[in-house]
Amino acid sequence: MIKRFKKFLKAFGPGFITGASDDDPSGIATYSQTGALFGFNQLWTALYSFPLQTAIQEMCGRIGMVTGKGLSGVVRKHYSARLLYGMVFLLIVANTINIGADLGAMASSLQLLLPIPFIFLLIGMTVITLILEIFVSYRVYSRFLKFLALTLLAYVITALIVAHDWTHIVSSTLIPSFVLSKEYILNIIAILGTTISPYLFFWQADEEVEEEIAKGKLTMTGKGTPKITHKDIREMRLDTLIGMFFSNVIMFFIILTAASTLGKNGINHIETADQAALALRPLGGNFAYLLFTLGIVGTGMLSVPILAGSASYAVSEAFGWRSGLYRKLKRAHGFYGVITIATLIGILINFTPIKPFQMLYYTAVLNGIAAPPLMILILKISNNKQIMGSYTNSPLSNFLGWFITFVMALASLIMLLSLIYS
Repeated sequence: MIKRFKKFLKAFGPGFITGASDDDPSGIATYSQTGALFGFNQLWTALYSFPLQTAIQEMCGRIGMVTGKGLSGVVRKHYSARLLYGMVFLLIVANTINIGADLGAMASSLQLLLPIPFIFLLIGMTVITLILEIFVSYRVYSRFLKFLALTLLAYVITALIVAHDWTHIVSSTLIPSFVLSKEYILNIIAILGTTISPYLFFWQADEEVEEEIAKGKLTMTGKGTPKITHKDIREMRLDTLIGMFFSNVIMFFIILTAASTLGKNGINHIETADQAALALRPLGGNFAYLLFTLGIVGTGMLSVPILAGSASYAVSEAFGWRSGLYRKLKRAHGFYGVITIATLIGILINFTPIKPFQMLYYTAVLNGIAAPPLMILILKISNNKQIMGSYTNSPLSNFLGWFITFVMALASLIMLLSLIYS
């Protein structure tokens, strides 16, 4: 049984881990707020964002596989330094805030189960995530991340415990609904920002490189060009497809649970992680409450190292430092230094007056605004024959990629104009 389970986990790669990390505490906050505030009216976003995010993530994975470099390394070699540093700055700001908000949500959620002061839980989880990322080898660590990804199934189980109006659910999923209000558009940006996030772009590209190093196709990041086949690309695409599907199924069930419990009972605004879990308790029962709470902790343990790691890959490649989770600490001081600094600065976010869940929600909005410029760059790279050779985008990939870039940019523009003229 254990051998079968290990074989099952081994079948999944960077695409699956990336998809699972997409449902981090920021995503849980956004999806919970969506269900609480709008009921089933935005369930359609889980269905229609799936092919769009898959297209973008597949491009990132393909760039990493073909070039043997992460996104930052590719931009450093082929584009201007100004563009590179602007891209890295956007990522670091968004990731650092996200790290802090995720850690805060994890600590406040765990506090519901353990009578330990918030500050001790916050520091404890920070230390654990740093130790795992810095001192555990990539082969072991990647298996640990896959195991943590399975904690997301808690939200499927939670949803199945709660009673739902399935006729309304099916129609709301298949037929998109739109309301021209600032609150509705802001939430759409938050959903897109947490579903199609900049840190996922960098992480998957670099993890494909890590996989190539682990398999002996490369000796180190950025050194040489790996020999890949169309079979390798197909396997990466399938892995990415499964990862993004898993991510959106979880997204669907979180919105569903929040709509059928919180929203249905007039609880429309979520400010803290413990408020969301406690509000669910009398409506969904103790088991649903426990699963919801543990899900936040488990997904935070998955996503915080990925947020810190993606920022560190970007900075290290931008400055030509040694990078990679396959390296030991003594061989990559700068790489692990960025991971540590970004995580520690993130802790400070929790000592601002902003509530953790509220911060998570606005972090998703920030990601939604930061993503379009990065997506334009990803599209340019993945269509560049000098970089990608025969592995450039298909017409379908280009259509999906440019479509979601346009939608996210337009939604961000509408929101900014509404803030200026409100």
